[in-house]
Amino acid sequence: MSSPVKPHPRTPWQEFWYRFRKNKLAVGGMGVILLYVSIALCADLFYSWDFIVGNQIPNAFAPVGTKAVVDLGGKKVEHLYILGADNFGRDVLGRMIHGARVSMIIGFVTIAFAVLLGGSLGAIAGFYGGVLETIIMRGADILLAIPNMLFALAIVAAMGPSFQNLLLAIGITSVPIYVRLVRASVLTVKDQEFVEAARALGARDGRIIVRHVLPNCMAPVIVQATLGIAQSILSATFLSFLGLGIQPPAPEWGNMLSEARPYIISAPHTLIFPGLAIMTVILAYNLIGDGLRDALDPKLRR
Repeated sequence: MSSPVKPHPRTPWQEFWYRFRKNKLAVGGMGVILLYVSIALCADLFYSWDFIVGNQIPNAFAPVGTKAVVDLGGKKVEHLYILGADNFGRDVLGRMIHGARVSMIIGFVTIAFAVLLGGSLGAIAGFYGGVLETIIMRGADILLAIPNMLFALAIVAAMGPSFQNLLLAIGITSVPIYVRLVRASVLTVKDQEFVEAARALGARDGRIIVRHVLPNCMAPVIVQATLGIAQSILSATFLSFLGLGIQPPAPEWGNMLSEARPYIISAPHTLIFPGLAIMTVILAYNLIGDGLRDALDPKLRR
């Protein structure tokens, strides 16, 4: 009589995906983000730049679903304002789609910068300790003592409002979180047996940190980075709303809210739809972060 066939054990990736997909809200959040990213990448296919920045004053505040004639460089074409028009007759949906591209870039670039710089400093501080650790951690503590938005406001106000300065300001304010997070993780890993074995085999410190220590510290960093992307998008929206971020007529959700604020009663669609886009993206990233935490943290596995 043949013995029953034992199922093959799951690979780490399969185990992660199995646990992650059990959280339906997190999977839904990932679907929403993938949709926004796809739309942002294909923004030029949906709406040309003329619909986004060109003034169409005769169509100002066109209601949702209005068909109107627009002038594109002397050529008149009929256009459907699916989500209405703003105070300059520009298509609200088109500006939201192009604004999604800006917001996604801000979220990914600023957090990538913060993870690389903050993670490197945290790994050095946790692995070597001593005076170097004291200098790095006291610097991080000083930055953490300053409210993030106040610090970002100061950087952008000093350097001037621009896309590059906005990325730099939000990236710098996010660094201290990853310094502390990676340092704490390194302290729990650096004295374990596999690190001692690598050192006994003659591996240098740099190789030990990159190949053995950091891969075992990435779970909390991934979760925090997911939540950090949401916070970066929210910070960029806030700065643009104050006029210190992306400058009009370039579309960005924050400056769309700022321009629509005086017309909240007379033309609420100019403010409601960008606000819903911001809320949806932030909520989706937070749901993904919760799902990643459940999938990656062994203490929370069910």
